[in-house]
Amino acid sequence: MVADALVYHPTVSHYLKFVATTIGRDKVLRTLQYFSRFLAWYLYRTNRPLSTIAPFDATKKQLGTARKLMRVGKFVEHFKAAAVASDSTSLDPVIKATSVGRQLGYAFYMLFDSANILDATGIKKNTHSVKLLRTANQAWLSGISFSILQSLYALYGLRSRSATVAASSDPEKVVEQKKVAKELNAIKVQLVSDLCDITIPATALGWVQLDDGIVGLAGTTSSLLGVWSQWKKTA
Repeated sequence: MVADALVYHPTVSHYLKFVATTIGRDKVLRTLQYFSRFLAWYLYRTNRPLSTIAPFDATKKQLGTARKLMRVGKFVEHFKAAAVASDSTSLDPVIKATSVGRQLGYAFYMLFDSANILDATGIKKNTHSVKLLRTANQAWLSGISFSILQSLYALYGLRSRSATVAASSDPEKVVEQKKVAKELNAIKVQLVSDLCDITIPATALGWVQLDDGIVGLAGTTSSLLGVWSQWKKTA
């Protein structure tokens, strides 16, 4: 009876839906990858023996490679999303432009990342790997930048809309208030996630000087936000 109660518990069904999605699995692996990066840095800074640091360093590298393999070919999805946004006639012009920029940035990031997969997995060395990684990080940073601009613009518009709705005494506006509040919360989460994520390519490109501890914590934070968002979507 206890086993049946556990097997048929709604949380178990929810969990199965979550892990059935590629995004769900990727976000969990990403959380472990960047937290391992932080732990490896922390243990090194506290003068722990290399035997203690090695497992976390290996986890960081192996999960990074596994995630690269999982997203091979995913650039097609982003190119399609960019085309759909470009063809849309209902989107706000600024939202439309930033959506196209964001999706193209992510598409080229994953394209160049996939082009370097043989070198990343150690199957075959590529003499252009350094250039490919740099170009991929530039595209990733570009995509995140467009996402941040879109969030800031949407946040400004929703706050104005929220003020207008709040000023109304119409009882029917209560539903609208809840809808705006939900959208505001989603945009804030996305903005925080993007601000954390932008530290990764910016550091890789040498545009900012951040150590692995800060980058690891930033990546862990954005990954946990991604896990939480995907968990809600699969509810």
